[in-house]
Amino acid sequence: MAGGGADGDQDTAPPGMSRDRSTGYGRLLLASPRSMRVTTVVLGDFGRSPRMQYHAEALAAHQIDVDVVACAGSAVHAELRIHPRITWHLLPPARERSLPRVLLLPAATWRAAVQTLRLVWMLLAVLRKPDVILVQNPPAVPTLLIVLLAARLRGARLVIDWHNLAWAVLALGVGARHPAVALARWYEGVLGRRADAHLCVSGALGDELTRWGMAPVTVVRDRPSERFAPLEPAARRSVRRGLLASLGLGEREPAVVVSPTSWTRDEDFDLLLEAVRRCESLVADRAFPEVLVLLTGRGARRAGFEARAAALPGRRFHVRTAWLEADDYPRVLAAADLGLCLHRSASKLDLPMKIADMHGAGLPVCALDYGPCLDEMLRHDDTGLRFADAETLARQWVMLLATFPGAAPDLDRLRANVAKARTPTWRQGWEAEAREILLAHA
Repeated sequence: MAGGGADGDQDTAPPGMSRDRSTGYGRLLLASPRSMRVTTVVLGDFGRSPRMQYHAEALAAHQIDVDVVACAGSAVHAELRIHPRITWHLLPPARERSLPRVLLLPAATWRAAVQTLRLVWMLLAVLRKPDVILVQNPPAVPTLLIVLLAARLRGARLVIDWHNLAWAVLALGVGARHPAVALARWYEGVLGRRADAHLCVSGALGDELTRWGMAPVTVVRDRPSERFAPLEPAARRSVRRGLLASLGLGEREPAVVVSPTSWTRDEDFDLLLEAVRRCESLVADRAFPEVLVLLTGRGARRAGFEARAAALPGRRFHVRTAWLEADDYPRVLAAADLGLCLHRSASKLDLPMKIADMHGAGLPVCALDYGPCLDEMLRHDDTGLRFADAETLARQWVMLLATFPGAAPDLDRLRANVAKARTPTWRQGWEAEAREILLAHA
C-alpha cells in the first residue's frame, strides 16, 4: 500500500476538491458537508484483513466518511483504494520475523511501545473527530487501551470487532502458563467491557464474550464478498493455464489443491508436509494424478516451509507457494479443484475467513478439525471434509482425487453441495447484522 507523490508536489486539485496528503495514494477527495465519520483501526497489515476492508467498503457505500488507520503492507482492491469516502492513514509496515520463543515477549513489548506513540498521535492529533471508532481485535495491546481513551476523549462510540481472543493467540507463542497470558486476559476483559458494542465472527465466540460480561454482542459472520464466485469454464481454463505456467508446471495437468494462508502460528504446516509424504506412500503402486498443492500468502514462516517442502520426494505432489494480488486471489481460488484449510484455532472459538472465500469460489474444503465451532462454517461430508491428522488428510486426497481428471464422484458431490449451500454475500450479511450497530446514531 505504498506510493504517492514526493513531498512538495504542487496541489493541482480542481475547484471544490482537496488533496488528501495523509494517504499514500495521493488521490483526490470530494469536499463535502459534515457527515457521519467512522475510524477503523487495524494495528496490522490492512491488506491482510479482509473483514475490516469489507466493513470500510460497506460504510462508504452508505455515504459514511471512513478513516482507515492501519499498517501499510499488502495492496487492497482497486475500488477500495480510490473510493472518495475512504481516507488512508498508514503506519509503517509491521516487520515480520520468526523469533525464538524467548524473544517473542520482549519484541512484542518494544513493538507495542512504538505503536502506542504512533496510534495516540494519529487518533488524537491527526484525525478529524469520529462518531464511531471500529477496532479489530486482536491485537489487543496496545490497541484497546488507546482506542478506548480516544473514544472517550473525542465523544465517539467504540465498537470492537472480535476476530479471536488476543490472550489465546499470545499463548501460542509463549505458552499458556506464562504470566503474560494471564495479564493479557485480564487486560482484554477489563477494557473490552468498556466498549459500547461488540461484533464477533462466530456464535461460540459471542457466547464466550457474553460470559465475560460484554454487551451488546452481535454475531457478524464471515461470508465471501461478491468477488468470490465460480468462473465460467473458459475463464477457469484460462486462469488455470496461467497459474500452472507461472509455477513451471505448464506442460502438466495436475489436480489443484489451494490453501490460503497467512503463515501464522495457528496454521499446521507440519501436518501438511506429513500428509504429502503419506499420500505419496499410499499411491506409490497405483494410478494417481499429479497434484499441485498451492499455498498462497506471505509471512515469516514461509521461507522455512519452502525449505522443508523442497526436501519432499515430489513424485506425484508438487508443493508450491505464491503471493497473489488482491484482484487475482478470487480467480485462482475459483480455478482450483479443492480447498485446504490448515487453521488450528488458538481459542477454538474463531472461524477462518479463508473457508468462506473458498466456498464462495465454489470449492469444497478439507479443513483441520479444531472443535465444534467449525460446524458453524463447514459441514463434514457435505460442503467439505474435516481431518484431525495427516493420515486422514492423505486418505481424503486419495478418495477425492484418485480418478482426476476423469469423473470424481465424491469431489463432484461436495462441489454440488457447496453450490446449493451458497450463503448471502458479505454485504448482504453486513446489512442484516452490522449496519444497525455501526450506524445506530446516523
